[in-house]
Amino acid sequence: MRYLLLCGLLAATLSATAQSDKTGTAIRAVLDRQADAWNRGDLEAFMADYWQSPELQFIGSRGLTTGYRQTLENYRKSYPDRAAMGRLSFDILDVTQRSRKVVTVVGKWHLQRAQDAPQGHFLLVFQRIKGAWKIVADHSS
Repeated sequence: MRYLLLCGLLAATLSATAQSDKTGTAIRAVLDRQADAWNRGDLEAFMADYWQSPELQFIGSRGLTTGYRQTLENYRKSYPDRAAMGRLSFDILDVTQRSRKVVTVVGKWHLQRAQDAPQGHFLLVFQRIKGAWKIVADHSS
């Protein structure tokens, strides 16, 4: 009986680890797509993995922005051209699966531009919506 229980626990652990690895890979793919889109100067493609909802939350240096459209407009104002956008890269510090449908990501962002190289940290909250991982909250500073 103990042997069956041990086998069951081991199988459950391996399954959870495999799911976590699969989720981490999917989340990293989202961030890779975002960096690629940013570096092409395509803000709409960069925002494609954000939740297209009025409930999206973005917290930046100017405080809280609510809604996909307003977040996109703020990006357009802050980064009006390729020179302002520069080249984006991410360092992922932590990916934690909080539940089957929620993942948090902590990392650093870096911009390389002709005149400067700003950087900061971020906390993203991803939620699985209709089979896809979407950013539902972003705190970047």
